Amino acid sequence: MTDSLLIPLTDRGLITVSGPDRFDFLQGLVSSDVDRVKTGAAVWAALLTPQGKYRHDFFLVADGDTILVDCEGGDRLMDLGRTLHKYKLRSDVTLGIADGWSVLAALGAPPQIGEGVVFADPRRPEMGWRILTPISVETLAQTTGCKMGGRADYDAVRIPLGLPDGSHDMQPDKAILLENGFDELSGVDWEKGCYMGQELTARTKYRGLVKKRLLPVRFIAQEGGEKPGPGTQVLFDERDAGEIKSVAGGIGLALLRLDAIEKAEIVGLPLTAGGVALQIVLPDWVDLKRNASR
Repeated sequence: MTDSLLIPLTDRGLITVSGPDRFDFLQGLVSSDVDRVKTGAAVWAALLTPQGKYRHDFFLVADGDTILVDCEGGDRLMDLGRTLHKYKLRSDVTLGIADGWSVLAALGAPPQIGEGVVFADPRRPEMGWRILTPISVETLAQTTGCKMGGRADYDAVRIPLGLPDGSHDMQPDKAILLENGFDELSGVDWEKGCYMGQELTARTKYRGLVKKRLLPVRFIAQEGGEKPGPGTQVLFDERDAGEIKSVAGGIGLALLRLDAIEKAEIVGLPLTAGGVALQIVLPDWVDLKRNASR
């Protein structure tokens, strides 16, 4: 038995992009530099609407002559696939779905899996590794000797780090990348060429138009009291200050108004959600002044 913890991410799926134009095709659409995938790196990227709002986020990694797109599954995967097909036009690419493949996270040392791809989570080293493989989860557990974990183990690391989990934390067609840490977490490349939605993303950065941030919060509830769940409105001085997104035990992710945070600090009173006081716990990578209004 190894010290690694394998966590099946059953709500994820894989789209395949192959063909001679695969790199150029994706490079013109997504927020990160896809050319880095040629060197063996994995990148975290987003596909935006033409108006610059969040639509999908995913990991891109090469598997031979194919780019694997590790994305949300189900209807979200199908929507991403249709969107990519819409913009295919005359590009010499083939889009598909990696049926029968599993997506897992691994906390600890990277396991040796035999078939598939293992890569370090490009957002934060604390998130460990991601595994994309045609091997069944049961077989993988037996052959690697790893302990098996659940989604709660994954969220217990992810949420305190302040990392968004797709449409659970970012509202499609409305969210803005820089509100959700894409700048600091290398989900946006400022040196690459044009991509869909680039204009709004650049304007948000250089004009200091970020008004909200997705941040970890600790629930300061009385013992035995009910903690707020996803979708609970956050208030300050009885005014809207944001919304709880993901929750794991006594900590959550909340999209918070920066002006409300500032006012709460000035007067020394907490933000609240469902009558429960919130304590903001800033990860070391977060800089609230990085793209704030000036």
